[in-house]
Amino acid sequence: MTDPLGALIGADDIMLEPLAEHHRADLEAACAKDLAVWPIYSVSFDPDHFDAEFDALLGRAGTFPFAILQGRRLVGMTAFIRHNPAWQTVEIGNSYIIPFLRGTGFNARVKRLLLDRAFACGIRRVEFRVDDRNERSKAALRKLGAIQDGLIRAERLTWTGHVRDTALFSILASEWSSLSAA
Repeated sequence: MTDPLGALIGADDIMLEPLAEHHRADLEAACAKDLAVWPIYSVSFDPDHFDAEFDALLGRAGTFPFAILQGRRLVGMTAFIRHNPAWQTVEIGNSYIIPFLRGTGFNARVKRLLLDRAFACGIRRVEFRVDDRNERSKAALRKLGAIQDGLIRAERLTWTGHVRDTALFSILASEWSSLSAA
C-alpha cells in the first residue's frame, strides 16, 4: 500500500509529482541553474554530485521526494523526510526552486500544498531544518507561520566540511487551520 504522503499533490499551475527516474535529466538541469546556492545546503545537487544525491534521495527510507512542476516544466524539488508515523511527525526539506521563481510567492504555495497534505494525513507536527546562515529560508518560514523552536548547534557536517548550526522550525496541526485561513 502506498503512503498517502507520497501521492501526487496539485493545485492550479503547481504539481508535486513523486520523484522518479524520468525526472533525472530535467532536475539536473534545474539544479545547475544556481551553482552558488549549493554550499549553503547540507548536500549538493550540483553537476559533480547530482547523480549520487539523486540516487540517495530516491532510495532513502521514510522519505517521499517530489518533482515540482509549474505547468509541465520541472522547476525544482522538495520532500517529506524523517516521516515518523508513531510520533505523527514529518519534516519538509530537500527543497530547491529555480532562481527566477524565488521571491514570487511560489515557494509559499508549494509549502502550503505540502502542509495541507501532511495535516490531512494525520501529521500533528511538521518540522523544517535550515542552515542558520540561510536567512532567506528562515524569513520564508516565518512568513509562512512557522515558529523557530531553537538552534541545534553543530548539528551536522555538510558536504563542504562546514559544521552546520541548524535552525529548527515547526508548524503544528492545531496552528495550521488558523494560519491557512489567514
